[in-house]
This record gives sequence, C-alpha cells and structure tokens, in this order.
Amino acid sequence: MKKVFLIPLIVVIIGGLIFGGCKAGPAAPKEILVGVPAPLTGVYAGFGQGGIFGMQAAVDDINKQGGVNVAEYGKKLPIKLKIVNTESDPIKAGTLAESLIVSDKVNFLAYGDEPPPMNAAISNIADRYKVPYICTTGPLEPWLEMRGAASGHWQYTWATGLFALGMPAPAGDFRAKAGYSIADTWQGMIDLFGGQTNKKVAVFACDDPDGVGWYGAFPPMLKGWGYEAVGIDKKLGLVPTETTDFSSVINEWKAAKCEIVWGNAIAPFVGTLLKQCSALGFKPKMASIGRGPLFYEDVSAWGGDLPLGVGVEIWWDPSFGDSPGIGGTTPQSLAKRWTDTGKQLNRNIGPGYSIIQVIIDAVERAGSLDSAKVNAALATTDLMTVRHRIKFEGDYHFSRGPIVYGQWQKVDKPWTWECPVIFTKHDFIKATGKPIFPIP
Repeated sequence: MKKVFLIPLIVVIIGGLIFGGCKAGPAAPKEILVGVPAPLTGVYAGFGQGGIFGMQAAVDDINKQGGVNVAEYGKKLPIKLKIVNTESDPIKAGTLAESLIVSDKVNFLAYGDEPPPMNAAISNIADRYKVPYICTTGPLEPWLEMRGAASGHWQYTWATGLFALGMPAPAGDFRAKAGYSIADTWQGMIDLFGGQTNKKVAVFACDDPDGVGWYGAFPPMLKGWGYEAVGIDKKLGLVPTETTDFSSVINEWKAAKCEIVWGNAIAPFVGTLLKQCSALGFKPKMASIGRGPLFYEDVSAWGGDLPLGVGVEIWWDPSFGDSPGIGGTTPQSLAKRWTDTGKQLNRNIGPGYSIIQVIIDAVERAGSLDSAKVNAALATTDLMTVRHRIKFEGDYHFSRGPIVYGQWQKVDKPWTWECPVIFTKHDFIKATGKPIFPIP
C-alpha cells in the first residue's frame, strides 16, 4: 500500500519541479512603437514630407513580411510610427520627443534627414531617458561640434549620415576616398568650369550652427584651390538667418566682380537673396548652394527662373546602385512610389527608409527591445541599405554616405523643375543629366 501512495506523490513532486521551475518568457507587446518628431510644416517641411514617406514605406515593407523578428519573444512584431509635427522648431522638437517617450511609451525615436540644429533637443531627451534615437543629419563637422558640447555627448543618438564638409574618414575606412565630402565633390564640379571664370567667389551663409560651420570651413579650402573668397576677413555674407535685405552684401560682390556664388542657408533665405541678386543686376556664372535648394517645394516657391542652374549636394537618388531595400524594394521602385503620387522627387525618402532598416537590423541582432541592448547593437551596425552602406565611424556615432552634385534644370512635366545628378565620383552612382554653364 505504501508503494501505491508513493507513486502519485512522486509524480506530483516531479511535476511541480518541472512546471514550477519553468518561468514564462516576457509578454510580447502588440507592436514596436517608433516616435517620430518631424518638421511637417515650417522651413524644413521639405525634409519632413520626404522623410516620413520613406519611413512609412519601409514600415509597410517589413510589416508585409510579418514584422521584425524579436528573439526574446520568439515571434515577429509589426512596427508602428507615432508621428508628431515639430513645425521646424528645435525647441518644440525636444518637448515633443519627451512626450513621445513619457506619454506614448515609444520604444525608439527616429527621423530622416534634417539640419543639425533640429536634432540637439531630441538628442538631449534621448540621453536623459536612455532611448535610442536614430536620425539622419549633416554635415558632420557642425553636428560633431554640437555633440561634443552636449552633456554626455549623446550616447543614445546615432546619425546615419549624411556627409562631411571636408573632414576625412579614418584611415582604412572604406569612405576614406573622394566622394564622401562636400569639399571634394564641389571642388570637382567647380574645377570643371572654374577656368572659364575669374575665380572670384561670393560666399554666404546664415548664422545658425550649420551655416557658421560651413562658412568657417570653405573659404580656406577655396583659397587652397586657387579661388578668391571675397570679403572673408570681415565675414561678408555671414548674416543673421532672419535677414531680408542683402543689398549691401550684393553690391560688394558686384564691385569685386564675383563670378561664382558659394553658400549655405535655409530655403527662404536663399530665395530672397537670389531675387535681390537678380534685381540688382548681379549675375554669377556658377552657383553652388547647400541646404536651401534641396527640395522642389522650396525652389519652386522662389518664382521665375531663379532655380535655373543652381547646384546643390545630393545624398540620395534613384540612380544609387547596389542599395537594397526590404522585400525587393530598390531606390528606383521607392522613388516611383513617391512620383506615382504626382509629386516631383523628394530625396529625403531614401534616408527616411534607411533609418527603419537600421532599426530593424539592430533589434534583430539584439534579439530584444531593451534600450541598452539595442543601443549596443547600433554601435556595431554594418548594413547595406537603400541609401548604400551604413557603418558608424569610431566613436562619432555618425555614418557618412556617398555624395554627388546636382543642378536644377527646367522641364516640361507636371512639375517645372528637376535636379539631376550632373557630377559624381562614384562608380555605383551614375550622372543622369548634363551640367549647365554658365547660368543663362
């Protein structure tokens, strides 16, 4: 009889050890929530429209495959974007980022390309709450200066691009060659036609961190290339962002007979400057201008033929080769998804798309949504994306991408202007148009 009673008892004990000793894994959330503080209106709305489109396209692509594989839950989770409008206000951007973390409980913060000043407040919040922030910004030098001055140096912010002004990549890095900085790309372009000018350059910038960094970097480079940057000793052309009267600056450029314009500023600033150049009879043969002429919505607002022949940096284009998206998406098919809406190409769709690719890659390698684990995985990112290879350099938390040169040209299409690639130093990016010189 004792043996009969012992058998059930042993079964109960063993069962208790087996099932009592096994703890259930963490409960899986319904989705991976990414907070997106984006400039949907204001001076950087062009950045916002393309960036959001690209991010959502990547989300749609991965969700069609069931979502992101997260090992700790043993399943795939869909991604959802929580988008809020910063109105192109850097202070508001930080407030909204904090609300996304505290109130909406987002797993990560992210946004496609925008100038460095728009990222600082978001990066401060990301560090405070230890939530990874994956963005695209540039140039490298003003971004690094802001990061270096920040408390903690933004250990949770990862910039997936764009490019450097002139700072070379570390020795041995695959980007330590021509085509990864504004300097060597714009120099290549200016040298094509510089011999047909008097090599006198009118340099300008608005006085935000992006413009100040740019103005400090390029005049010495121009001098080294054999060009004269007029009035640099008195900072001619470096003026407040809100400036609306450029007549005194333009008249000095005219008096010096400048034949090249070389600048960096927000789009309304550039449009006003070019209108006044035209009104005062200042007509350069070449114009290389960063930031302001990036988007069709901005240059078309200038009116008339002011965009014609204006050159600008290009950091993403459908002509990028060897740049895979998700589930068969390519740069060409991604661009077509945008232009099928009836809009002229917005080059921020590529950076926006690639940010989601980076998040997916880091989460899957971390096998977790834990902030610290994903942040550690981000540090070792080496990924081919729809905007080419992303790999962070040293302790910069920055991955520069390839850059080419575009020039606005008039077309007879549902839109008036296009900006084809007219100069490239990369064998995987082909020119899609011919340069205009001199500006008509």
